[in-house]
Order: sequence, then C-alpha cells, then structure tokens
Amino acid sequence: MTAPAIPQIARQECWPNVPDRLEDLGIPRAVIADLILRYLWLHGAGTLEALHESLKLSFPVLEIMFHQFRQQQLLEVKGMTGNDYSFNLTAAGRNLASARNEVCQYVGPAPVSIQDYTRIVKAQAAKVRLSRESLRRAFEDLVMPDNLLDSLGPSLIGHQSLFLYGGTGNGKTSIAERILRIYHDHVVVPYAVEVDGHIVTLFDPVVHRKVPYHDDLMDQRWVVCERPCITVGGELSREMLELQLDEATRVFISPCQMKANNGILVIDDFGRQMLAPRDLLNRWIVPLDRRVDYLTLASGMKFQVPFELMVVFSTNLDPHDLADEAFLRRIQTKVLVENVSPEIFDKIFQRVVQNFQAPTEPGCAEYLRERCFASGAKHLRACYPLDVYKLVKAISEYEGRPVRMTKPNIDRAVGLYFAKTKAGVEE
Repeated sequence: MTAPAIPQIARQECWPNVPDRLEDLGIPRAVIADLILRYLWLHGAGTLEALHESLKLSFPVLEIMFHQFRQQQLLEVKGMTGNDYSFNLTAAGRNLASARNEVCQYVGPAPVSIQDYTRIVKAQAAKVRLSRESLRRAFEDLVMPDNLLDSLGPSLIGHQSLFLYGGTGNGKTSIAERILRIYHDHVVVPYAVEVDGHIVTLFDPVVHRKVPYHDDLMDQRWVVCERPCITVGGELSREMLELQLDEATRVFISPCQMKANNGILVIDDFGRQMLAPRDLLNRWIVPLDRRVDYLTLASGMKFQVPFELMVVFSTNLDPHDLADEAFLRRIQTKVLVENVSPEIFDKIFQRVVQNFQAPTEPGCAEYLRERCFASGAKHLRACYPLDVYKLVKAISEYEGRPVRMTKPNIDRAVGLYFAKTKAGVEE
C-alpha cells in the first residue's frame, strides 16, 4: 500500500531558513546550552540525532555545542551509534543541569527570538480577495441572504475586526466560525518564543492544525499550519489575555490573542464573560488600533508582540450598551444578523431535512413557522429548524420508530422546545 501523497504547499518568502550558525539563531547561546543540559539530564544520555529531533536545531549548531561541552568536561562520549556520538553528562554536567532545571524545566524545540517572531507574523498578515460568489462558496453550508454577504465582504477583505450582533439563534457564531474558510494559504508558527532569557510556549496542537510539509531548508523550530481560529465564550477571563507562568515548570504560556495571530479570534456571547465588557475593551483599545499588544513577564518587564488577527465579537446584546463610541470606532464594521424571513426559514428547513435525508410531509416548513409563533416566538430564528429536527429524531429513537418530519412530530418537538408562558403553567 503506497503512502498518501503530501499536498504541494507553496513556500512563502518570509518562511525562515535553517540557521547553521549559533549567531543566526537569534537567541542567546545560554538558552541553547540550557536546553541541551536539561534534555540530557532528563533522558540520561543522548545522540546528536536525538537532540536534533527534540530541539529542532541543525547538526552544525549541535556539533558546535557538543564540542564546547566536551571541552568544558560537561559530557562524556560513551560510544558510537552508526556515525553518531552517544554521550551523557559528567558529574559536573549533571550538577549544572540540575541547577538550570531549577530555573526552568522546558525541554522541547528551541525557541525563536521575539524579533523574528514579530517580523514573520507581520509578513504573514492576511491578504484576501473576495467576491460575492467566492464568499457564498465559503458559507455554502449556511443559508444566507445576499445583503448579509455584502455586509460581511468589505470587512473580511480589509481583515478588520468585526462586530456581529442581532437576536440569539440567528447564526452569528456559525458565521464567525466559518470566516476561516476565506483563507487558502498557510502560515508558520513557532513552537516557542524567547524573551529576555525566558521561554514562552506558543504552538498549541488544539489551536494550530499542522499540514504535511517537508523542506530540508526550512527552520524546524517553526511549524507549517492552517491559519488558526480560536473561539472563547463565557469562560474568558482577564488572565486569559495575559502571559501565564506555569509555576511547576517556570515556562510562560502565551495568551489566546497571541495564539490567534495570523488568524481569527471569536469572542462569542460578548457581554456574558467573566471579564466585564468594558475591561476587555479597555485592554484592547491600543491593540485594535495599532496592531500591537504589550505583555508582561513575571519580573515586570513589558515587551511588544504583534496583534495581527481578526477579532470577531458576536453578541445578542445592543452594541451601544457594551461599548462606548471610542471603542466602536476601532471596530469599523458592525453587521446586524437579522431575524430570518419566512422564505429564508423555509430554505433552512429544506436544507436540514435534505442533509439528514429525513422523509418529510408536504407543508411542514410552513407548519413549523406557525407552531413557533403559536408557542410564543416573536421572531423566526435560523436555529429553529435544526433544533426541532433534533428533538423529532430523539422522540423517534425513544419510541423505536423511523425518523419522519410530520406535523404531529413537529407538534411534540415544539412542545418540548419552547418554555411555557406563565399563563400556561399551573400554580
């Protein structure tokens, strides 16, 4: 069985080449020395190949450090593994490694400099070409009217921050999470960044989706990924916007907006976070305006990082109740996701039953609209068809019969879906 072919990915000019000299790494020699010491202290022994695989450093750089450690009598060679040295730490090396491990316990790919990180993130800023047709293809699994697409398009082309507002259940979150589809290129993300001798981890496999890519000339401290998209909701706190120090390892963890660089950060249900809206807005007035953010190390030292991302605020609250004019001015596009019309509602219903191949009686879409209003709904919501279908499916499975969209089934599902009004609840 042949291995699947690796898709061809065009290498970008800004992607870094392998540094073969210590001075080309952009980080202090001491940081590299500490990484090697901690690796050998943790694993007991090593080879140049093992160090290369773990630390993502070139063989010329590792050979320089290897010979330096031998001269300093920090390691001793135990033999050869093929053409590679097998070595471990001397007593002096173990003592030094133990001391350095007290300062920081990070063992992994070598970090890149904050300067190189900033330069490459800026070079990878999204450049988007869109038309109504291409935007419709990006949202092809949603039923969206042309006027909504035409409101979204200009903001996405400019990669400006976006405020999606309107009634609950009309698809704001679904729209925000699909914006990533407008990008058709890839970016590089470093495993970690070095700042003033400290290590800040950045690559997150939950957020950054690797793509198969092989290039012997590229610096392996960087990973080729799809552009990231992070969604945070009510759990968003002030701490998530700042560097977090892992007290056990003494390694800093980058905040969500830094992980979302070159991509999208969705603030879902804005206004319902643990962090007060005005506190969040005040924290981000400068980043949204100047495309730079400032983070603080445990020592109190501040440093600048790029804020090269699209922030999408999604809320069912009135924007003017959440933010003042100074902040709203910095979010240049505010898009109202309106309640759906009967025509759009029926299209959504048809899309749902087609997607799930559910047998459907004639007139069920119109009947569902009537039942929603009769049950107290003031407006038609885009979420109603799918939510009601899920309840019909659950009822059918519970009763051991095939799933069918019928008027009696819709009646039962709607009865479960909508809360009874006070008049309909017995005292």
